Amino acid sequence: MNFDEMKAQMRDGQGFVAALDQSGGSTPKALKGYGVDDTAWTTEDEMFGLIHEMRQRIIESPCFGNGKVIGAILFEKTMEGESAGKSVPARLNERGIVPFLKVDKGLEDERDGAQLMKPNPGLEDMCNRARELGVFGTKMRSVIKSANPVGIKNVVHQQFAEGARILSCGLIPMLEPEYDITAADRAEGEKILLAAIEEGLDALPEGQQVMLKLSIPKEAGLYSGLTKHPKVLRVVALSGGYSTDEACRELARNPGMIASFSRGLLQDLRANQTDDEFDGTLSKAIDQIHTASVT
Repeated sequence: MNFDEMKAQMRDGQGFVAALDQSGGSTPKALKGYGVDDTAWTTEDEMFGLIHEMRQRIIESPCFGNGKVIGAILFEKTMEGESAGKSVPARLNERGIVPFLKVDKGLEDERDGAQLMKPNPGLEDMCNRARELGVFGTKMRSVIKSANPVGIKNVVHQQFAEGARILSCGLIPMLEPEYDITAADRAEGEKILLAAIEEGLDALPEGQQVMLKLSIPKEAGLYSGLTKHPKVLRVVALSGGYSTDEACRELARNPGMIASFSRGLLQDLRANQTDDEFDGTLSKAIDQIHTASVT
């Protein structure tokens, strides 16, 4: 797929986006969930080697290329790695899956009920490298923890500002102002978030588009207008700590949103599963998430 074909797939594809972008801080937890505890490595390189083996196993699973996964978000080290003798982005493209890259550098401490992204002076260099490898877009995450209008607006402003830098490099940014699903005031805060996103979209130059990755809203259908906005290529949903069953049930109440799950996709995979067991478990999760995304 060339860039225009990848864009068409992300706009119209009947499927979901897999999140395979656990970074250094979240990798030990991901490996533990996979059945690999922290005694299995002694260096960071060994740790990343183990998570790359897990991701290769997912990417090469027959069910991963069955058309139900239309995109995949990668960690930088995964993007620079190989699968089946090819760069991971090239291999995903070969399997009909649009590659994205996680580009944020983590979160600042909480302020005004939100966590902004840390400064990212090397963003353009990373985006240019990603484009050379055939990556279509990026993803970057902030977190909102309460219905504080100042914190929410700061998060959205930063997301759109960084998105402009990414657009200037020829990639499509996926903005992720995650709302903590455990927040007691989430219903109120998500309405503030929606208004802030709409303001950001209004200020976006004509002809430019972004993607949005949002927590599944407390009020079903809250983001339906965003799914039809001419400056939004696609709205995807994060699982946000929900189990697969919970996330799929909530997602199905929000037509127009498709999944971009990590935990919801990977929670039942284990390193000690046989290939048949692994593929069967992954296939079941893919089918369930796909159904919630397209129905």
